[in-house]
Amino acid sequence: MTLGRWLGLAAILIALYVLWQIRSLLLLFYMAVVFAVGLNRIVRQFRQSGLKRGFAVAFTVVIVILIGGLFVALMAVRVADQLDQLIDLIPGAIAQIATLGDRLQAQIPSRMLEGLPNLTNLSIQIQRVANWIIINLYQTFSNSLALLLNGLLLIVLTLMLLANPKSYRNLLIRGSPAFYRDRVDFILTECESGLVHYLGGIGLSMAFIGITSTIGLLALGVPLPFVNGLIAGISAFVPYIGAIASVVPPALLALLISPWKAIAVLLLYFVIQQIEGNCITPIIMKRQVSLLPATTLAILTAFGSFFGVLGLFLGLPILVVAQIWLKEVLVKDILDQWNNPQFLDESGVNLKLTRTQGHAPIGQPVIDSVARNYGQNISILGALSTDGIVAAMTVQGSVDALVFALVGYSTEIVCRFFLSQSEGRGIIENFS
Repeated sequence: MTLGRWLGLAAILIALYVLWQIRSLLLLFYMAVVFAVGLNRIVRQFRQSGLKRGFAVAFTVVIVILIGGLFVALMAVRVADQLDQLIDLIPGAIAQIATLGDRLQAQIPSRMLEGLPNLTNLSIQIQRVANWIIINLYQTFSNSLALLLNGLLLIVLTLMLLANPKSYRNLLIRGSPAFYRDRVDFILTECESGLVHYLGGIGLSMAFIGITSTIGLLALGVPLPFVNGLIAGISAFVPYIGAIASVVPPALLALLISPWKAIAVLLLYFVIQQIEGNCITPIIMKRQVSLLPATTLAILTAFGSFFGVLGLFLGLPILVVAQIWLKEVLVKDILDQWNNPQFLDESGVNLKLTRTQGHAPIGQPVIDSVARNYGQNISILGALSTDGIVAAMTVQGSVDALVFALVGYSTEIVCRFFLSQSEGRGIIENFS
């Protein structure tokens, strides 16, 4: 590799390292963006009644403060007290599992247990998982000063974005090529719409699951129904993983009363999840972008592993926006426009790429051919050096011009790599 390529690789690695070091700040900023997008929809509702934006923002903030204050006044003390009790009762519930495992093993013939894992180990595994959860939650919330500062920063960022979102939007639009700014504006609108529908839908789902779980636990007589209902509602923000995690605390507490009550809790949560997934979600989230379950679960797991609890909660909002960008840019603007183009030379025959001499770029014939076939005007300012670096590129035309110019440049890089490996032994033919 030449010095230029080593410097480029070093710059990329340094940039990735810096982004990794500030990943928590980036996630915090994205959370502020998500909150600002959701609150901005309420601001627009006020503005439709004739209010100026400043008053609309003020009314929105006051409403949020009143709702939050009402919740704190009604539920905070009770939930905090029950949360302390939950932490104290969990070890006893795990010990109850060990006792039930011993009883079950005593009633099963030993020859049937050969080759099966020891049931008493189940309590040990549950204890390890519980310890992991408690330790991570403690690490997340133990530093009160850092938590307070992050909360204040989140509020400030949200208010700044909410006060004048158009300026930040225009900054993103002007950061794109002039011919593509209309598309960026449209994509940003789609992202905003997707986030709003997602937030509205997930908010109603959280409320439904939290309320029904609390009522069901009260009816079953399970201890600490309010804190368990709150956990179920908050966990609904994280699909699949949250539904599984939220059923563990009430099931363990029900074991302290009766094993059959624990089974009743499992059935209760199963029914609630089925009603929410098959009846509530299709109605309230019918305009939301569809997300594949396997992809969603894999991405949420990855975000939780790399970025912790905050990444787990923000994984789906990030996925919503990323899917819109991929659909609009990669699928519609690139793949859908790729109608089997024929790369022709001046005589009209299929282009065959051969190794060129000197500093002439291999990808240049592809760019010129595409420009002729698609009626675009592409001019390359400066030559491609032996390192394959473009000095500058000016594109006058539609998105197709830029797309196929990038294809030509990528072709130049790939061909140089294979030709350098083959040491001139072969010719890359039938490229089209």
